[in-house]
Amino acid sequence: MTHYNYLIIGAGVVGLSLAREIRSREPDARILLIDKEPDAARHSSGRNSGVLHAGFYYSADSFKARFTVAGNIAMKDYCRRRGLAINDCGKLVVAQNEQELNQLQELYRRGMTNGSNVRLISAEEAADIEPNIRTHRKALYSPDTATIDPQQVCLALRDDLMATGVELKFSTQYLSHQGRCCLTTQGNVYADKLINCAGLYADRIARDFGFARHYTMMPFKGLYLKYTKNTTDVRINIYPVPNLANPFLGVHFTKTVDGHIKIGPTAIPAFARENYGWFEHLKLDETPEILYWQARLFLMNSFHFRDLAFEEMHKYLKRYFVDLGARLVQNIDPKGFTEYTRPGIRAQLLNKKTRELVQDFVIEGDAHSLHILNAVSPAYTCAFPFAKFVYETYLAR
Repeated sequence: MTHYNYLIIGAGVVGLSLAREIRSREPDARILLIDKEPDAARHSSGRNSGVLHAGFYYSADSFKARFTVAGNIAMKDYCRRRGLAINDCGKLVVAQNEQELNQLQELYRRGMTNGSNVRLISAEEAADIEPNIRTHRKALYSPDTATIDPQQVCLALRDDLMATGVELKFSTQYLSHQGRCCLTTQGNVYADKLINCAGLYADRIARDFGFARHYTMMPFKGLYLKYTKNTTDVRINIYPVPNLANPFLGVHFTKTVDGHIKIGPTAIPAFARENYGWFEHLKLDETPEILYWQARLFLMNSFHFRDLAFEEMHKYLKRYFVDLGARLVQNIDPKGFTEYTRPGIRAQLLNKKTRELVQDFVIEGDAHSLHILNAVSPAYTCAFPFAKFVYETYLAR
């Protein structure tokens, strides 16, 4: 049985970034990163929209507000140094009516507080940036919003780690632990410190160590529709004004790193943590619990879950889905949306006591284990400064 200073579970962007941060601080540390899949970023990180956010959605007292602006800069810098593609196309958030103008003003206020580069501009100024835009009087412009290829970035991080002596073992699943000895499908591992970055399964591993007692993971399925008619009808990311009471940003246009156009995502309640298709990956040891909590939330309409469920299921109707996106622009051809991209699952934590969706990162642990829970959007953007914070706060000796 090999001894390691650190065992990291999960080769998504958070696990990879933490391994990178530890290696930069402790060049001689023995670090092992494991993942149950054959390679890195096979789930949330690799199926991410690829948008690098600019930090204006989040209240100033949140981890998200603390790390998004710095994370945007750091991730762009990493991509440039590694020769990875970036589309610096920016973003416009548009309003439908007078009421949404007030919410747009709140986004601007948050952006200013968080140090985000945002401007409130007139509809005419917005049309100069994106001629196809449809907005009521004003729009919020974020020139620093960009898109990348999330899987490409994760694979570059994987290669960097291997080059610095971090050990990576794929097709290796955590099973249980006895003290500091962890049993995996590829044998036992002894580590001074276990760091749980398992994403969709982070809460289950945390419970095995006595943490996440008040939480459970609620998976939400994100679907995107690709516009294949052309790549020119939309130049920029276009978002609606979101409902700030929930963590979903609504159906929007994304201009991908390679210039394509897509709309989405949905936030459809899923029946398992990797339930990408209709009945794919349903499991007896998790689906009943998920259905139980969905039923409770539906009956009590906690955080308007019943309304959300009806609305999101409606998005399985392609025409309805397209119409939601079409509200944001002057002209778009509904027939141009011909294919769905790879679906993703949002690993969204639910507080079982309050029956509310948790809107920020959650970190729990002790001297032996650390658990990164609820690493939801914009966790990809935040990954590098978040890893620095975790190291300095919980790992530095």
